[in-house]
Amino acid sequence: MLDFLKDELRRLGLSSHDYPCDKYISYVQLLSEWNHVYNLTSLKEPNEMISRHIINSLSVLPYIRGVNCLDIGTGAGVPGIILALTQPKKKWFLLDSAQKKVRFLKHIKHELCLENIEIVRCRVEDYKPALVFDTLICRAFAPLDRLLKEVGHLFKDTNQLLAMKGKSVNREIHQLCEHNFEIEIFDLFDSNSASKSKLVRIEHSN
Repeated sequence: MLDFLKDELRRLGLSSHDYPCDKYISYVQLLSEWNHVYNLTSLKEPNEMISRHIINSLSVLPYIRGVNCLDIGTGAGVPGIILALTQPKKKWFLLDSAQKKVRFLKHIKHELCLENIEIVRCRVEDYKPALVFDTLICRAFAPLDRLLKEVGHLFKDTNQLLAMKGKSVNREIHQLCEHNFEIEIFDLFDSNSASKSKLVRIEHSN
């Protein structure tokens, strides 16, 4: 598993010496164990989890801005856990409403000694934090138009919203044309080139 991870990092253009590979592997092992009981992810093979969870999360690293970041609908902690492990100087807030997922995240926080994450059990539309986040991010959370409605109270002129999407995102973006947003689309690295993951960055127009 470790050799596969190192190969995938190399394909992404990253050196395994610069990243906490041991903790990535521990995360995958813990996710595999819990998944047998709690069905936290549809992926069953550890190498699949490395590709679709670890590497896919790391592919958004160049686009993360600021210090305080929110992962909306984090599920099993993707991408928030992986990015928090990679960016220990950033504060990551992991938001999810499912009790079983929050229990898993708290276990991960304890087992991996993650001091830079805060786990919040709440629906995003009900979440009223005191601070303004620098980056909001989510993966496969909702269509973009519904996402923007549900996170509107968190999405400010001073921050950015990043949505990790599949290849069929253009129709969702077209539905936002009536809004005054600046929208950029980036191709994300994916081991399965046929999946063509995309990152959509949305900001308020000046």
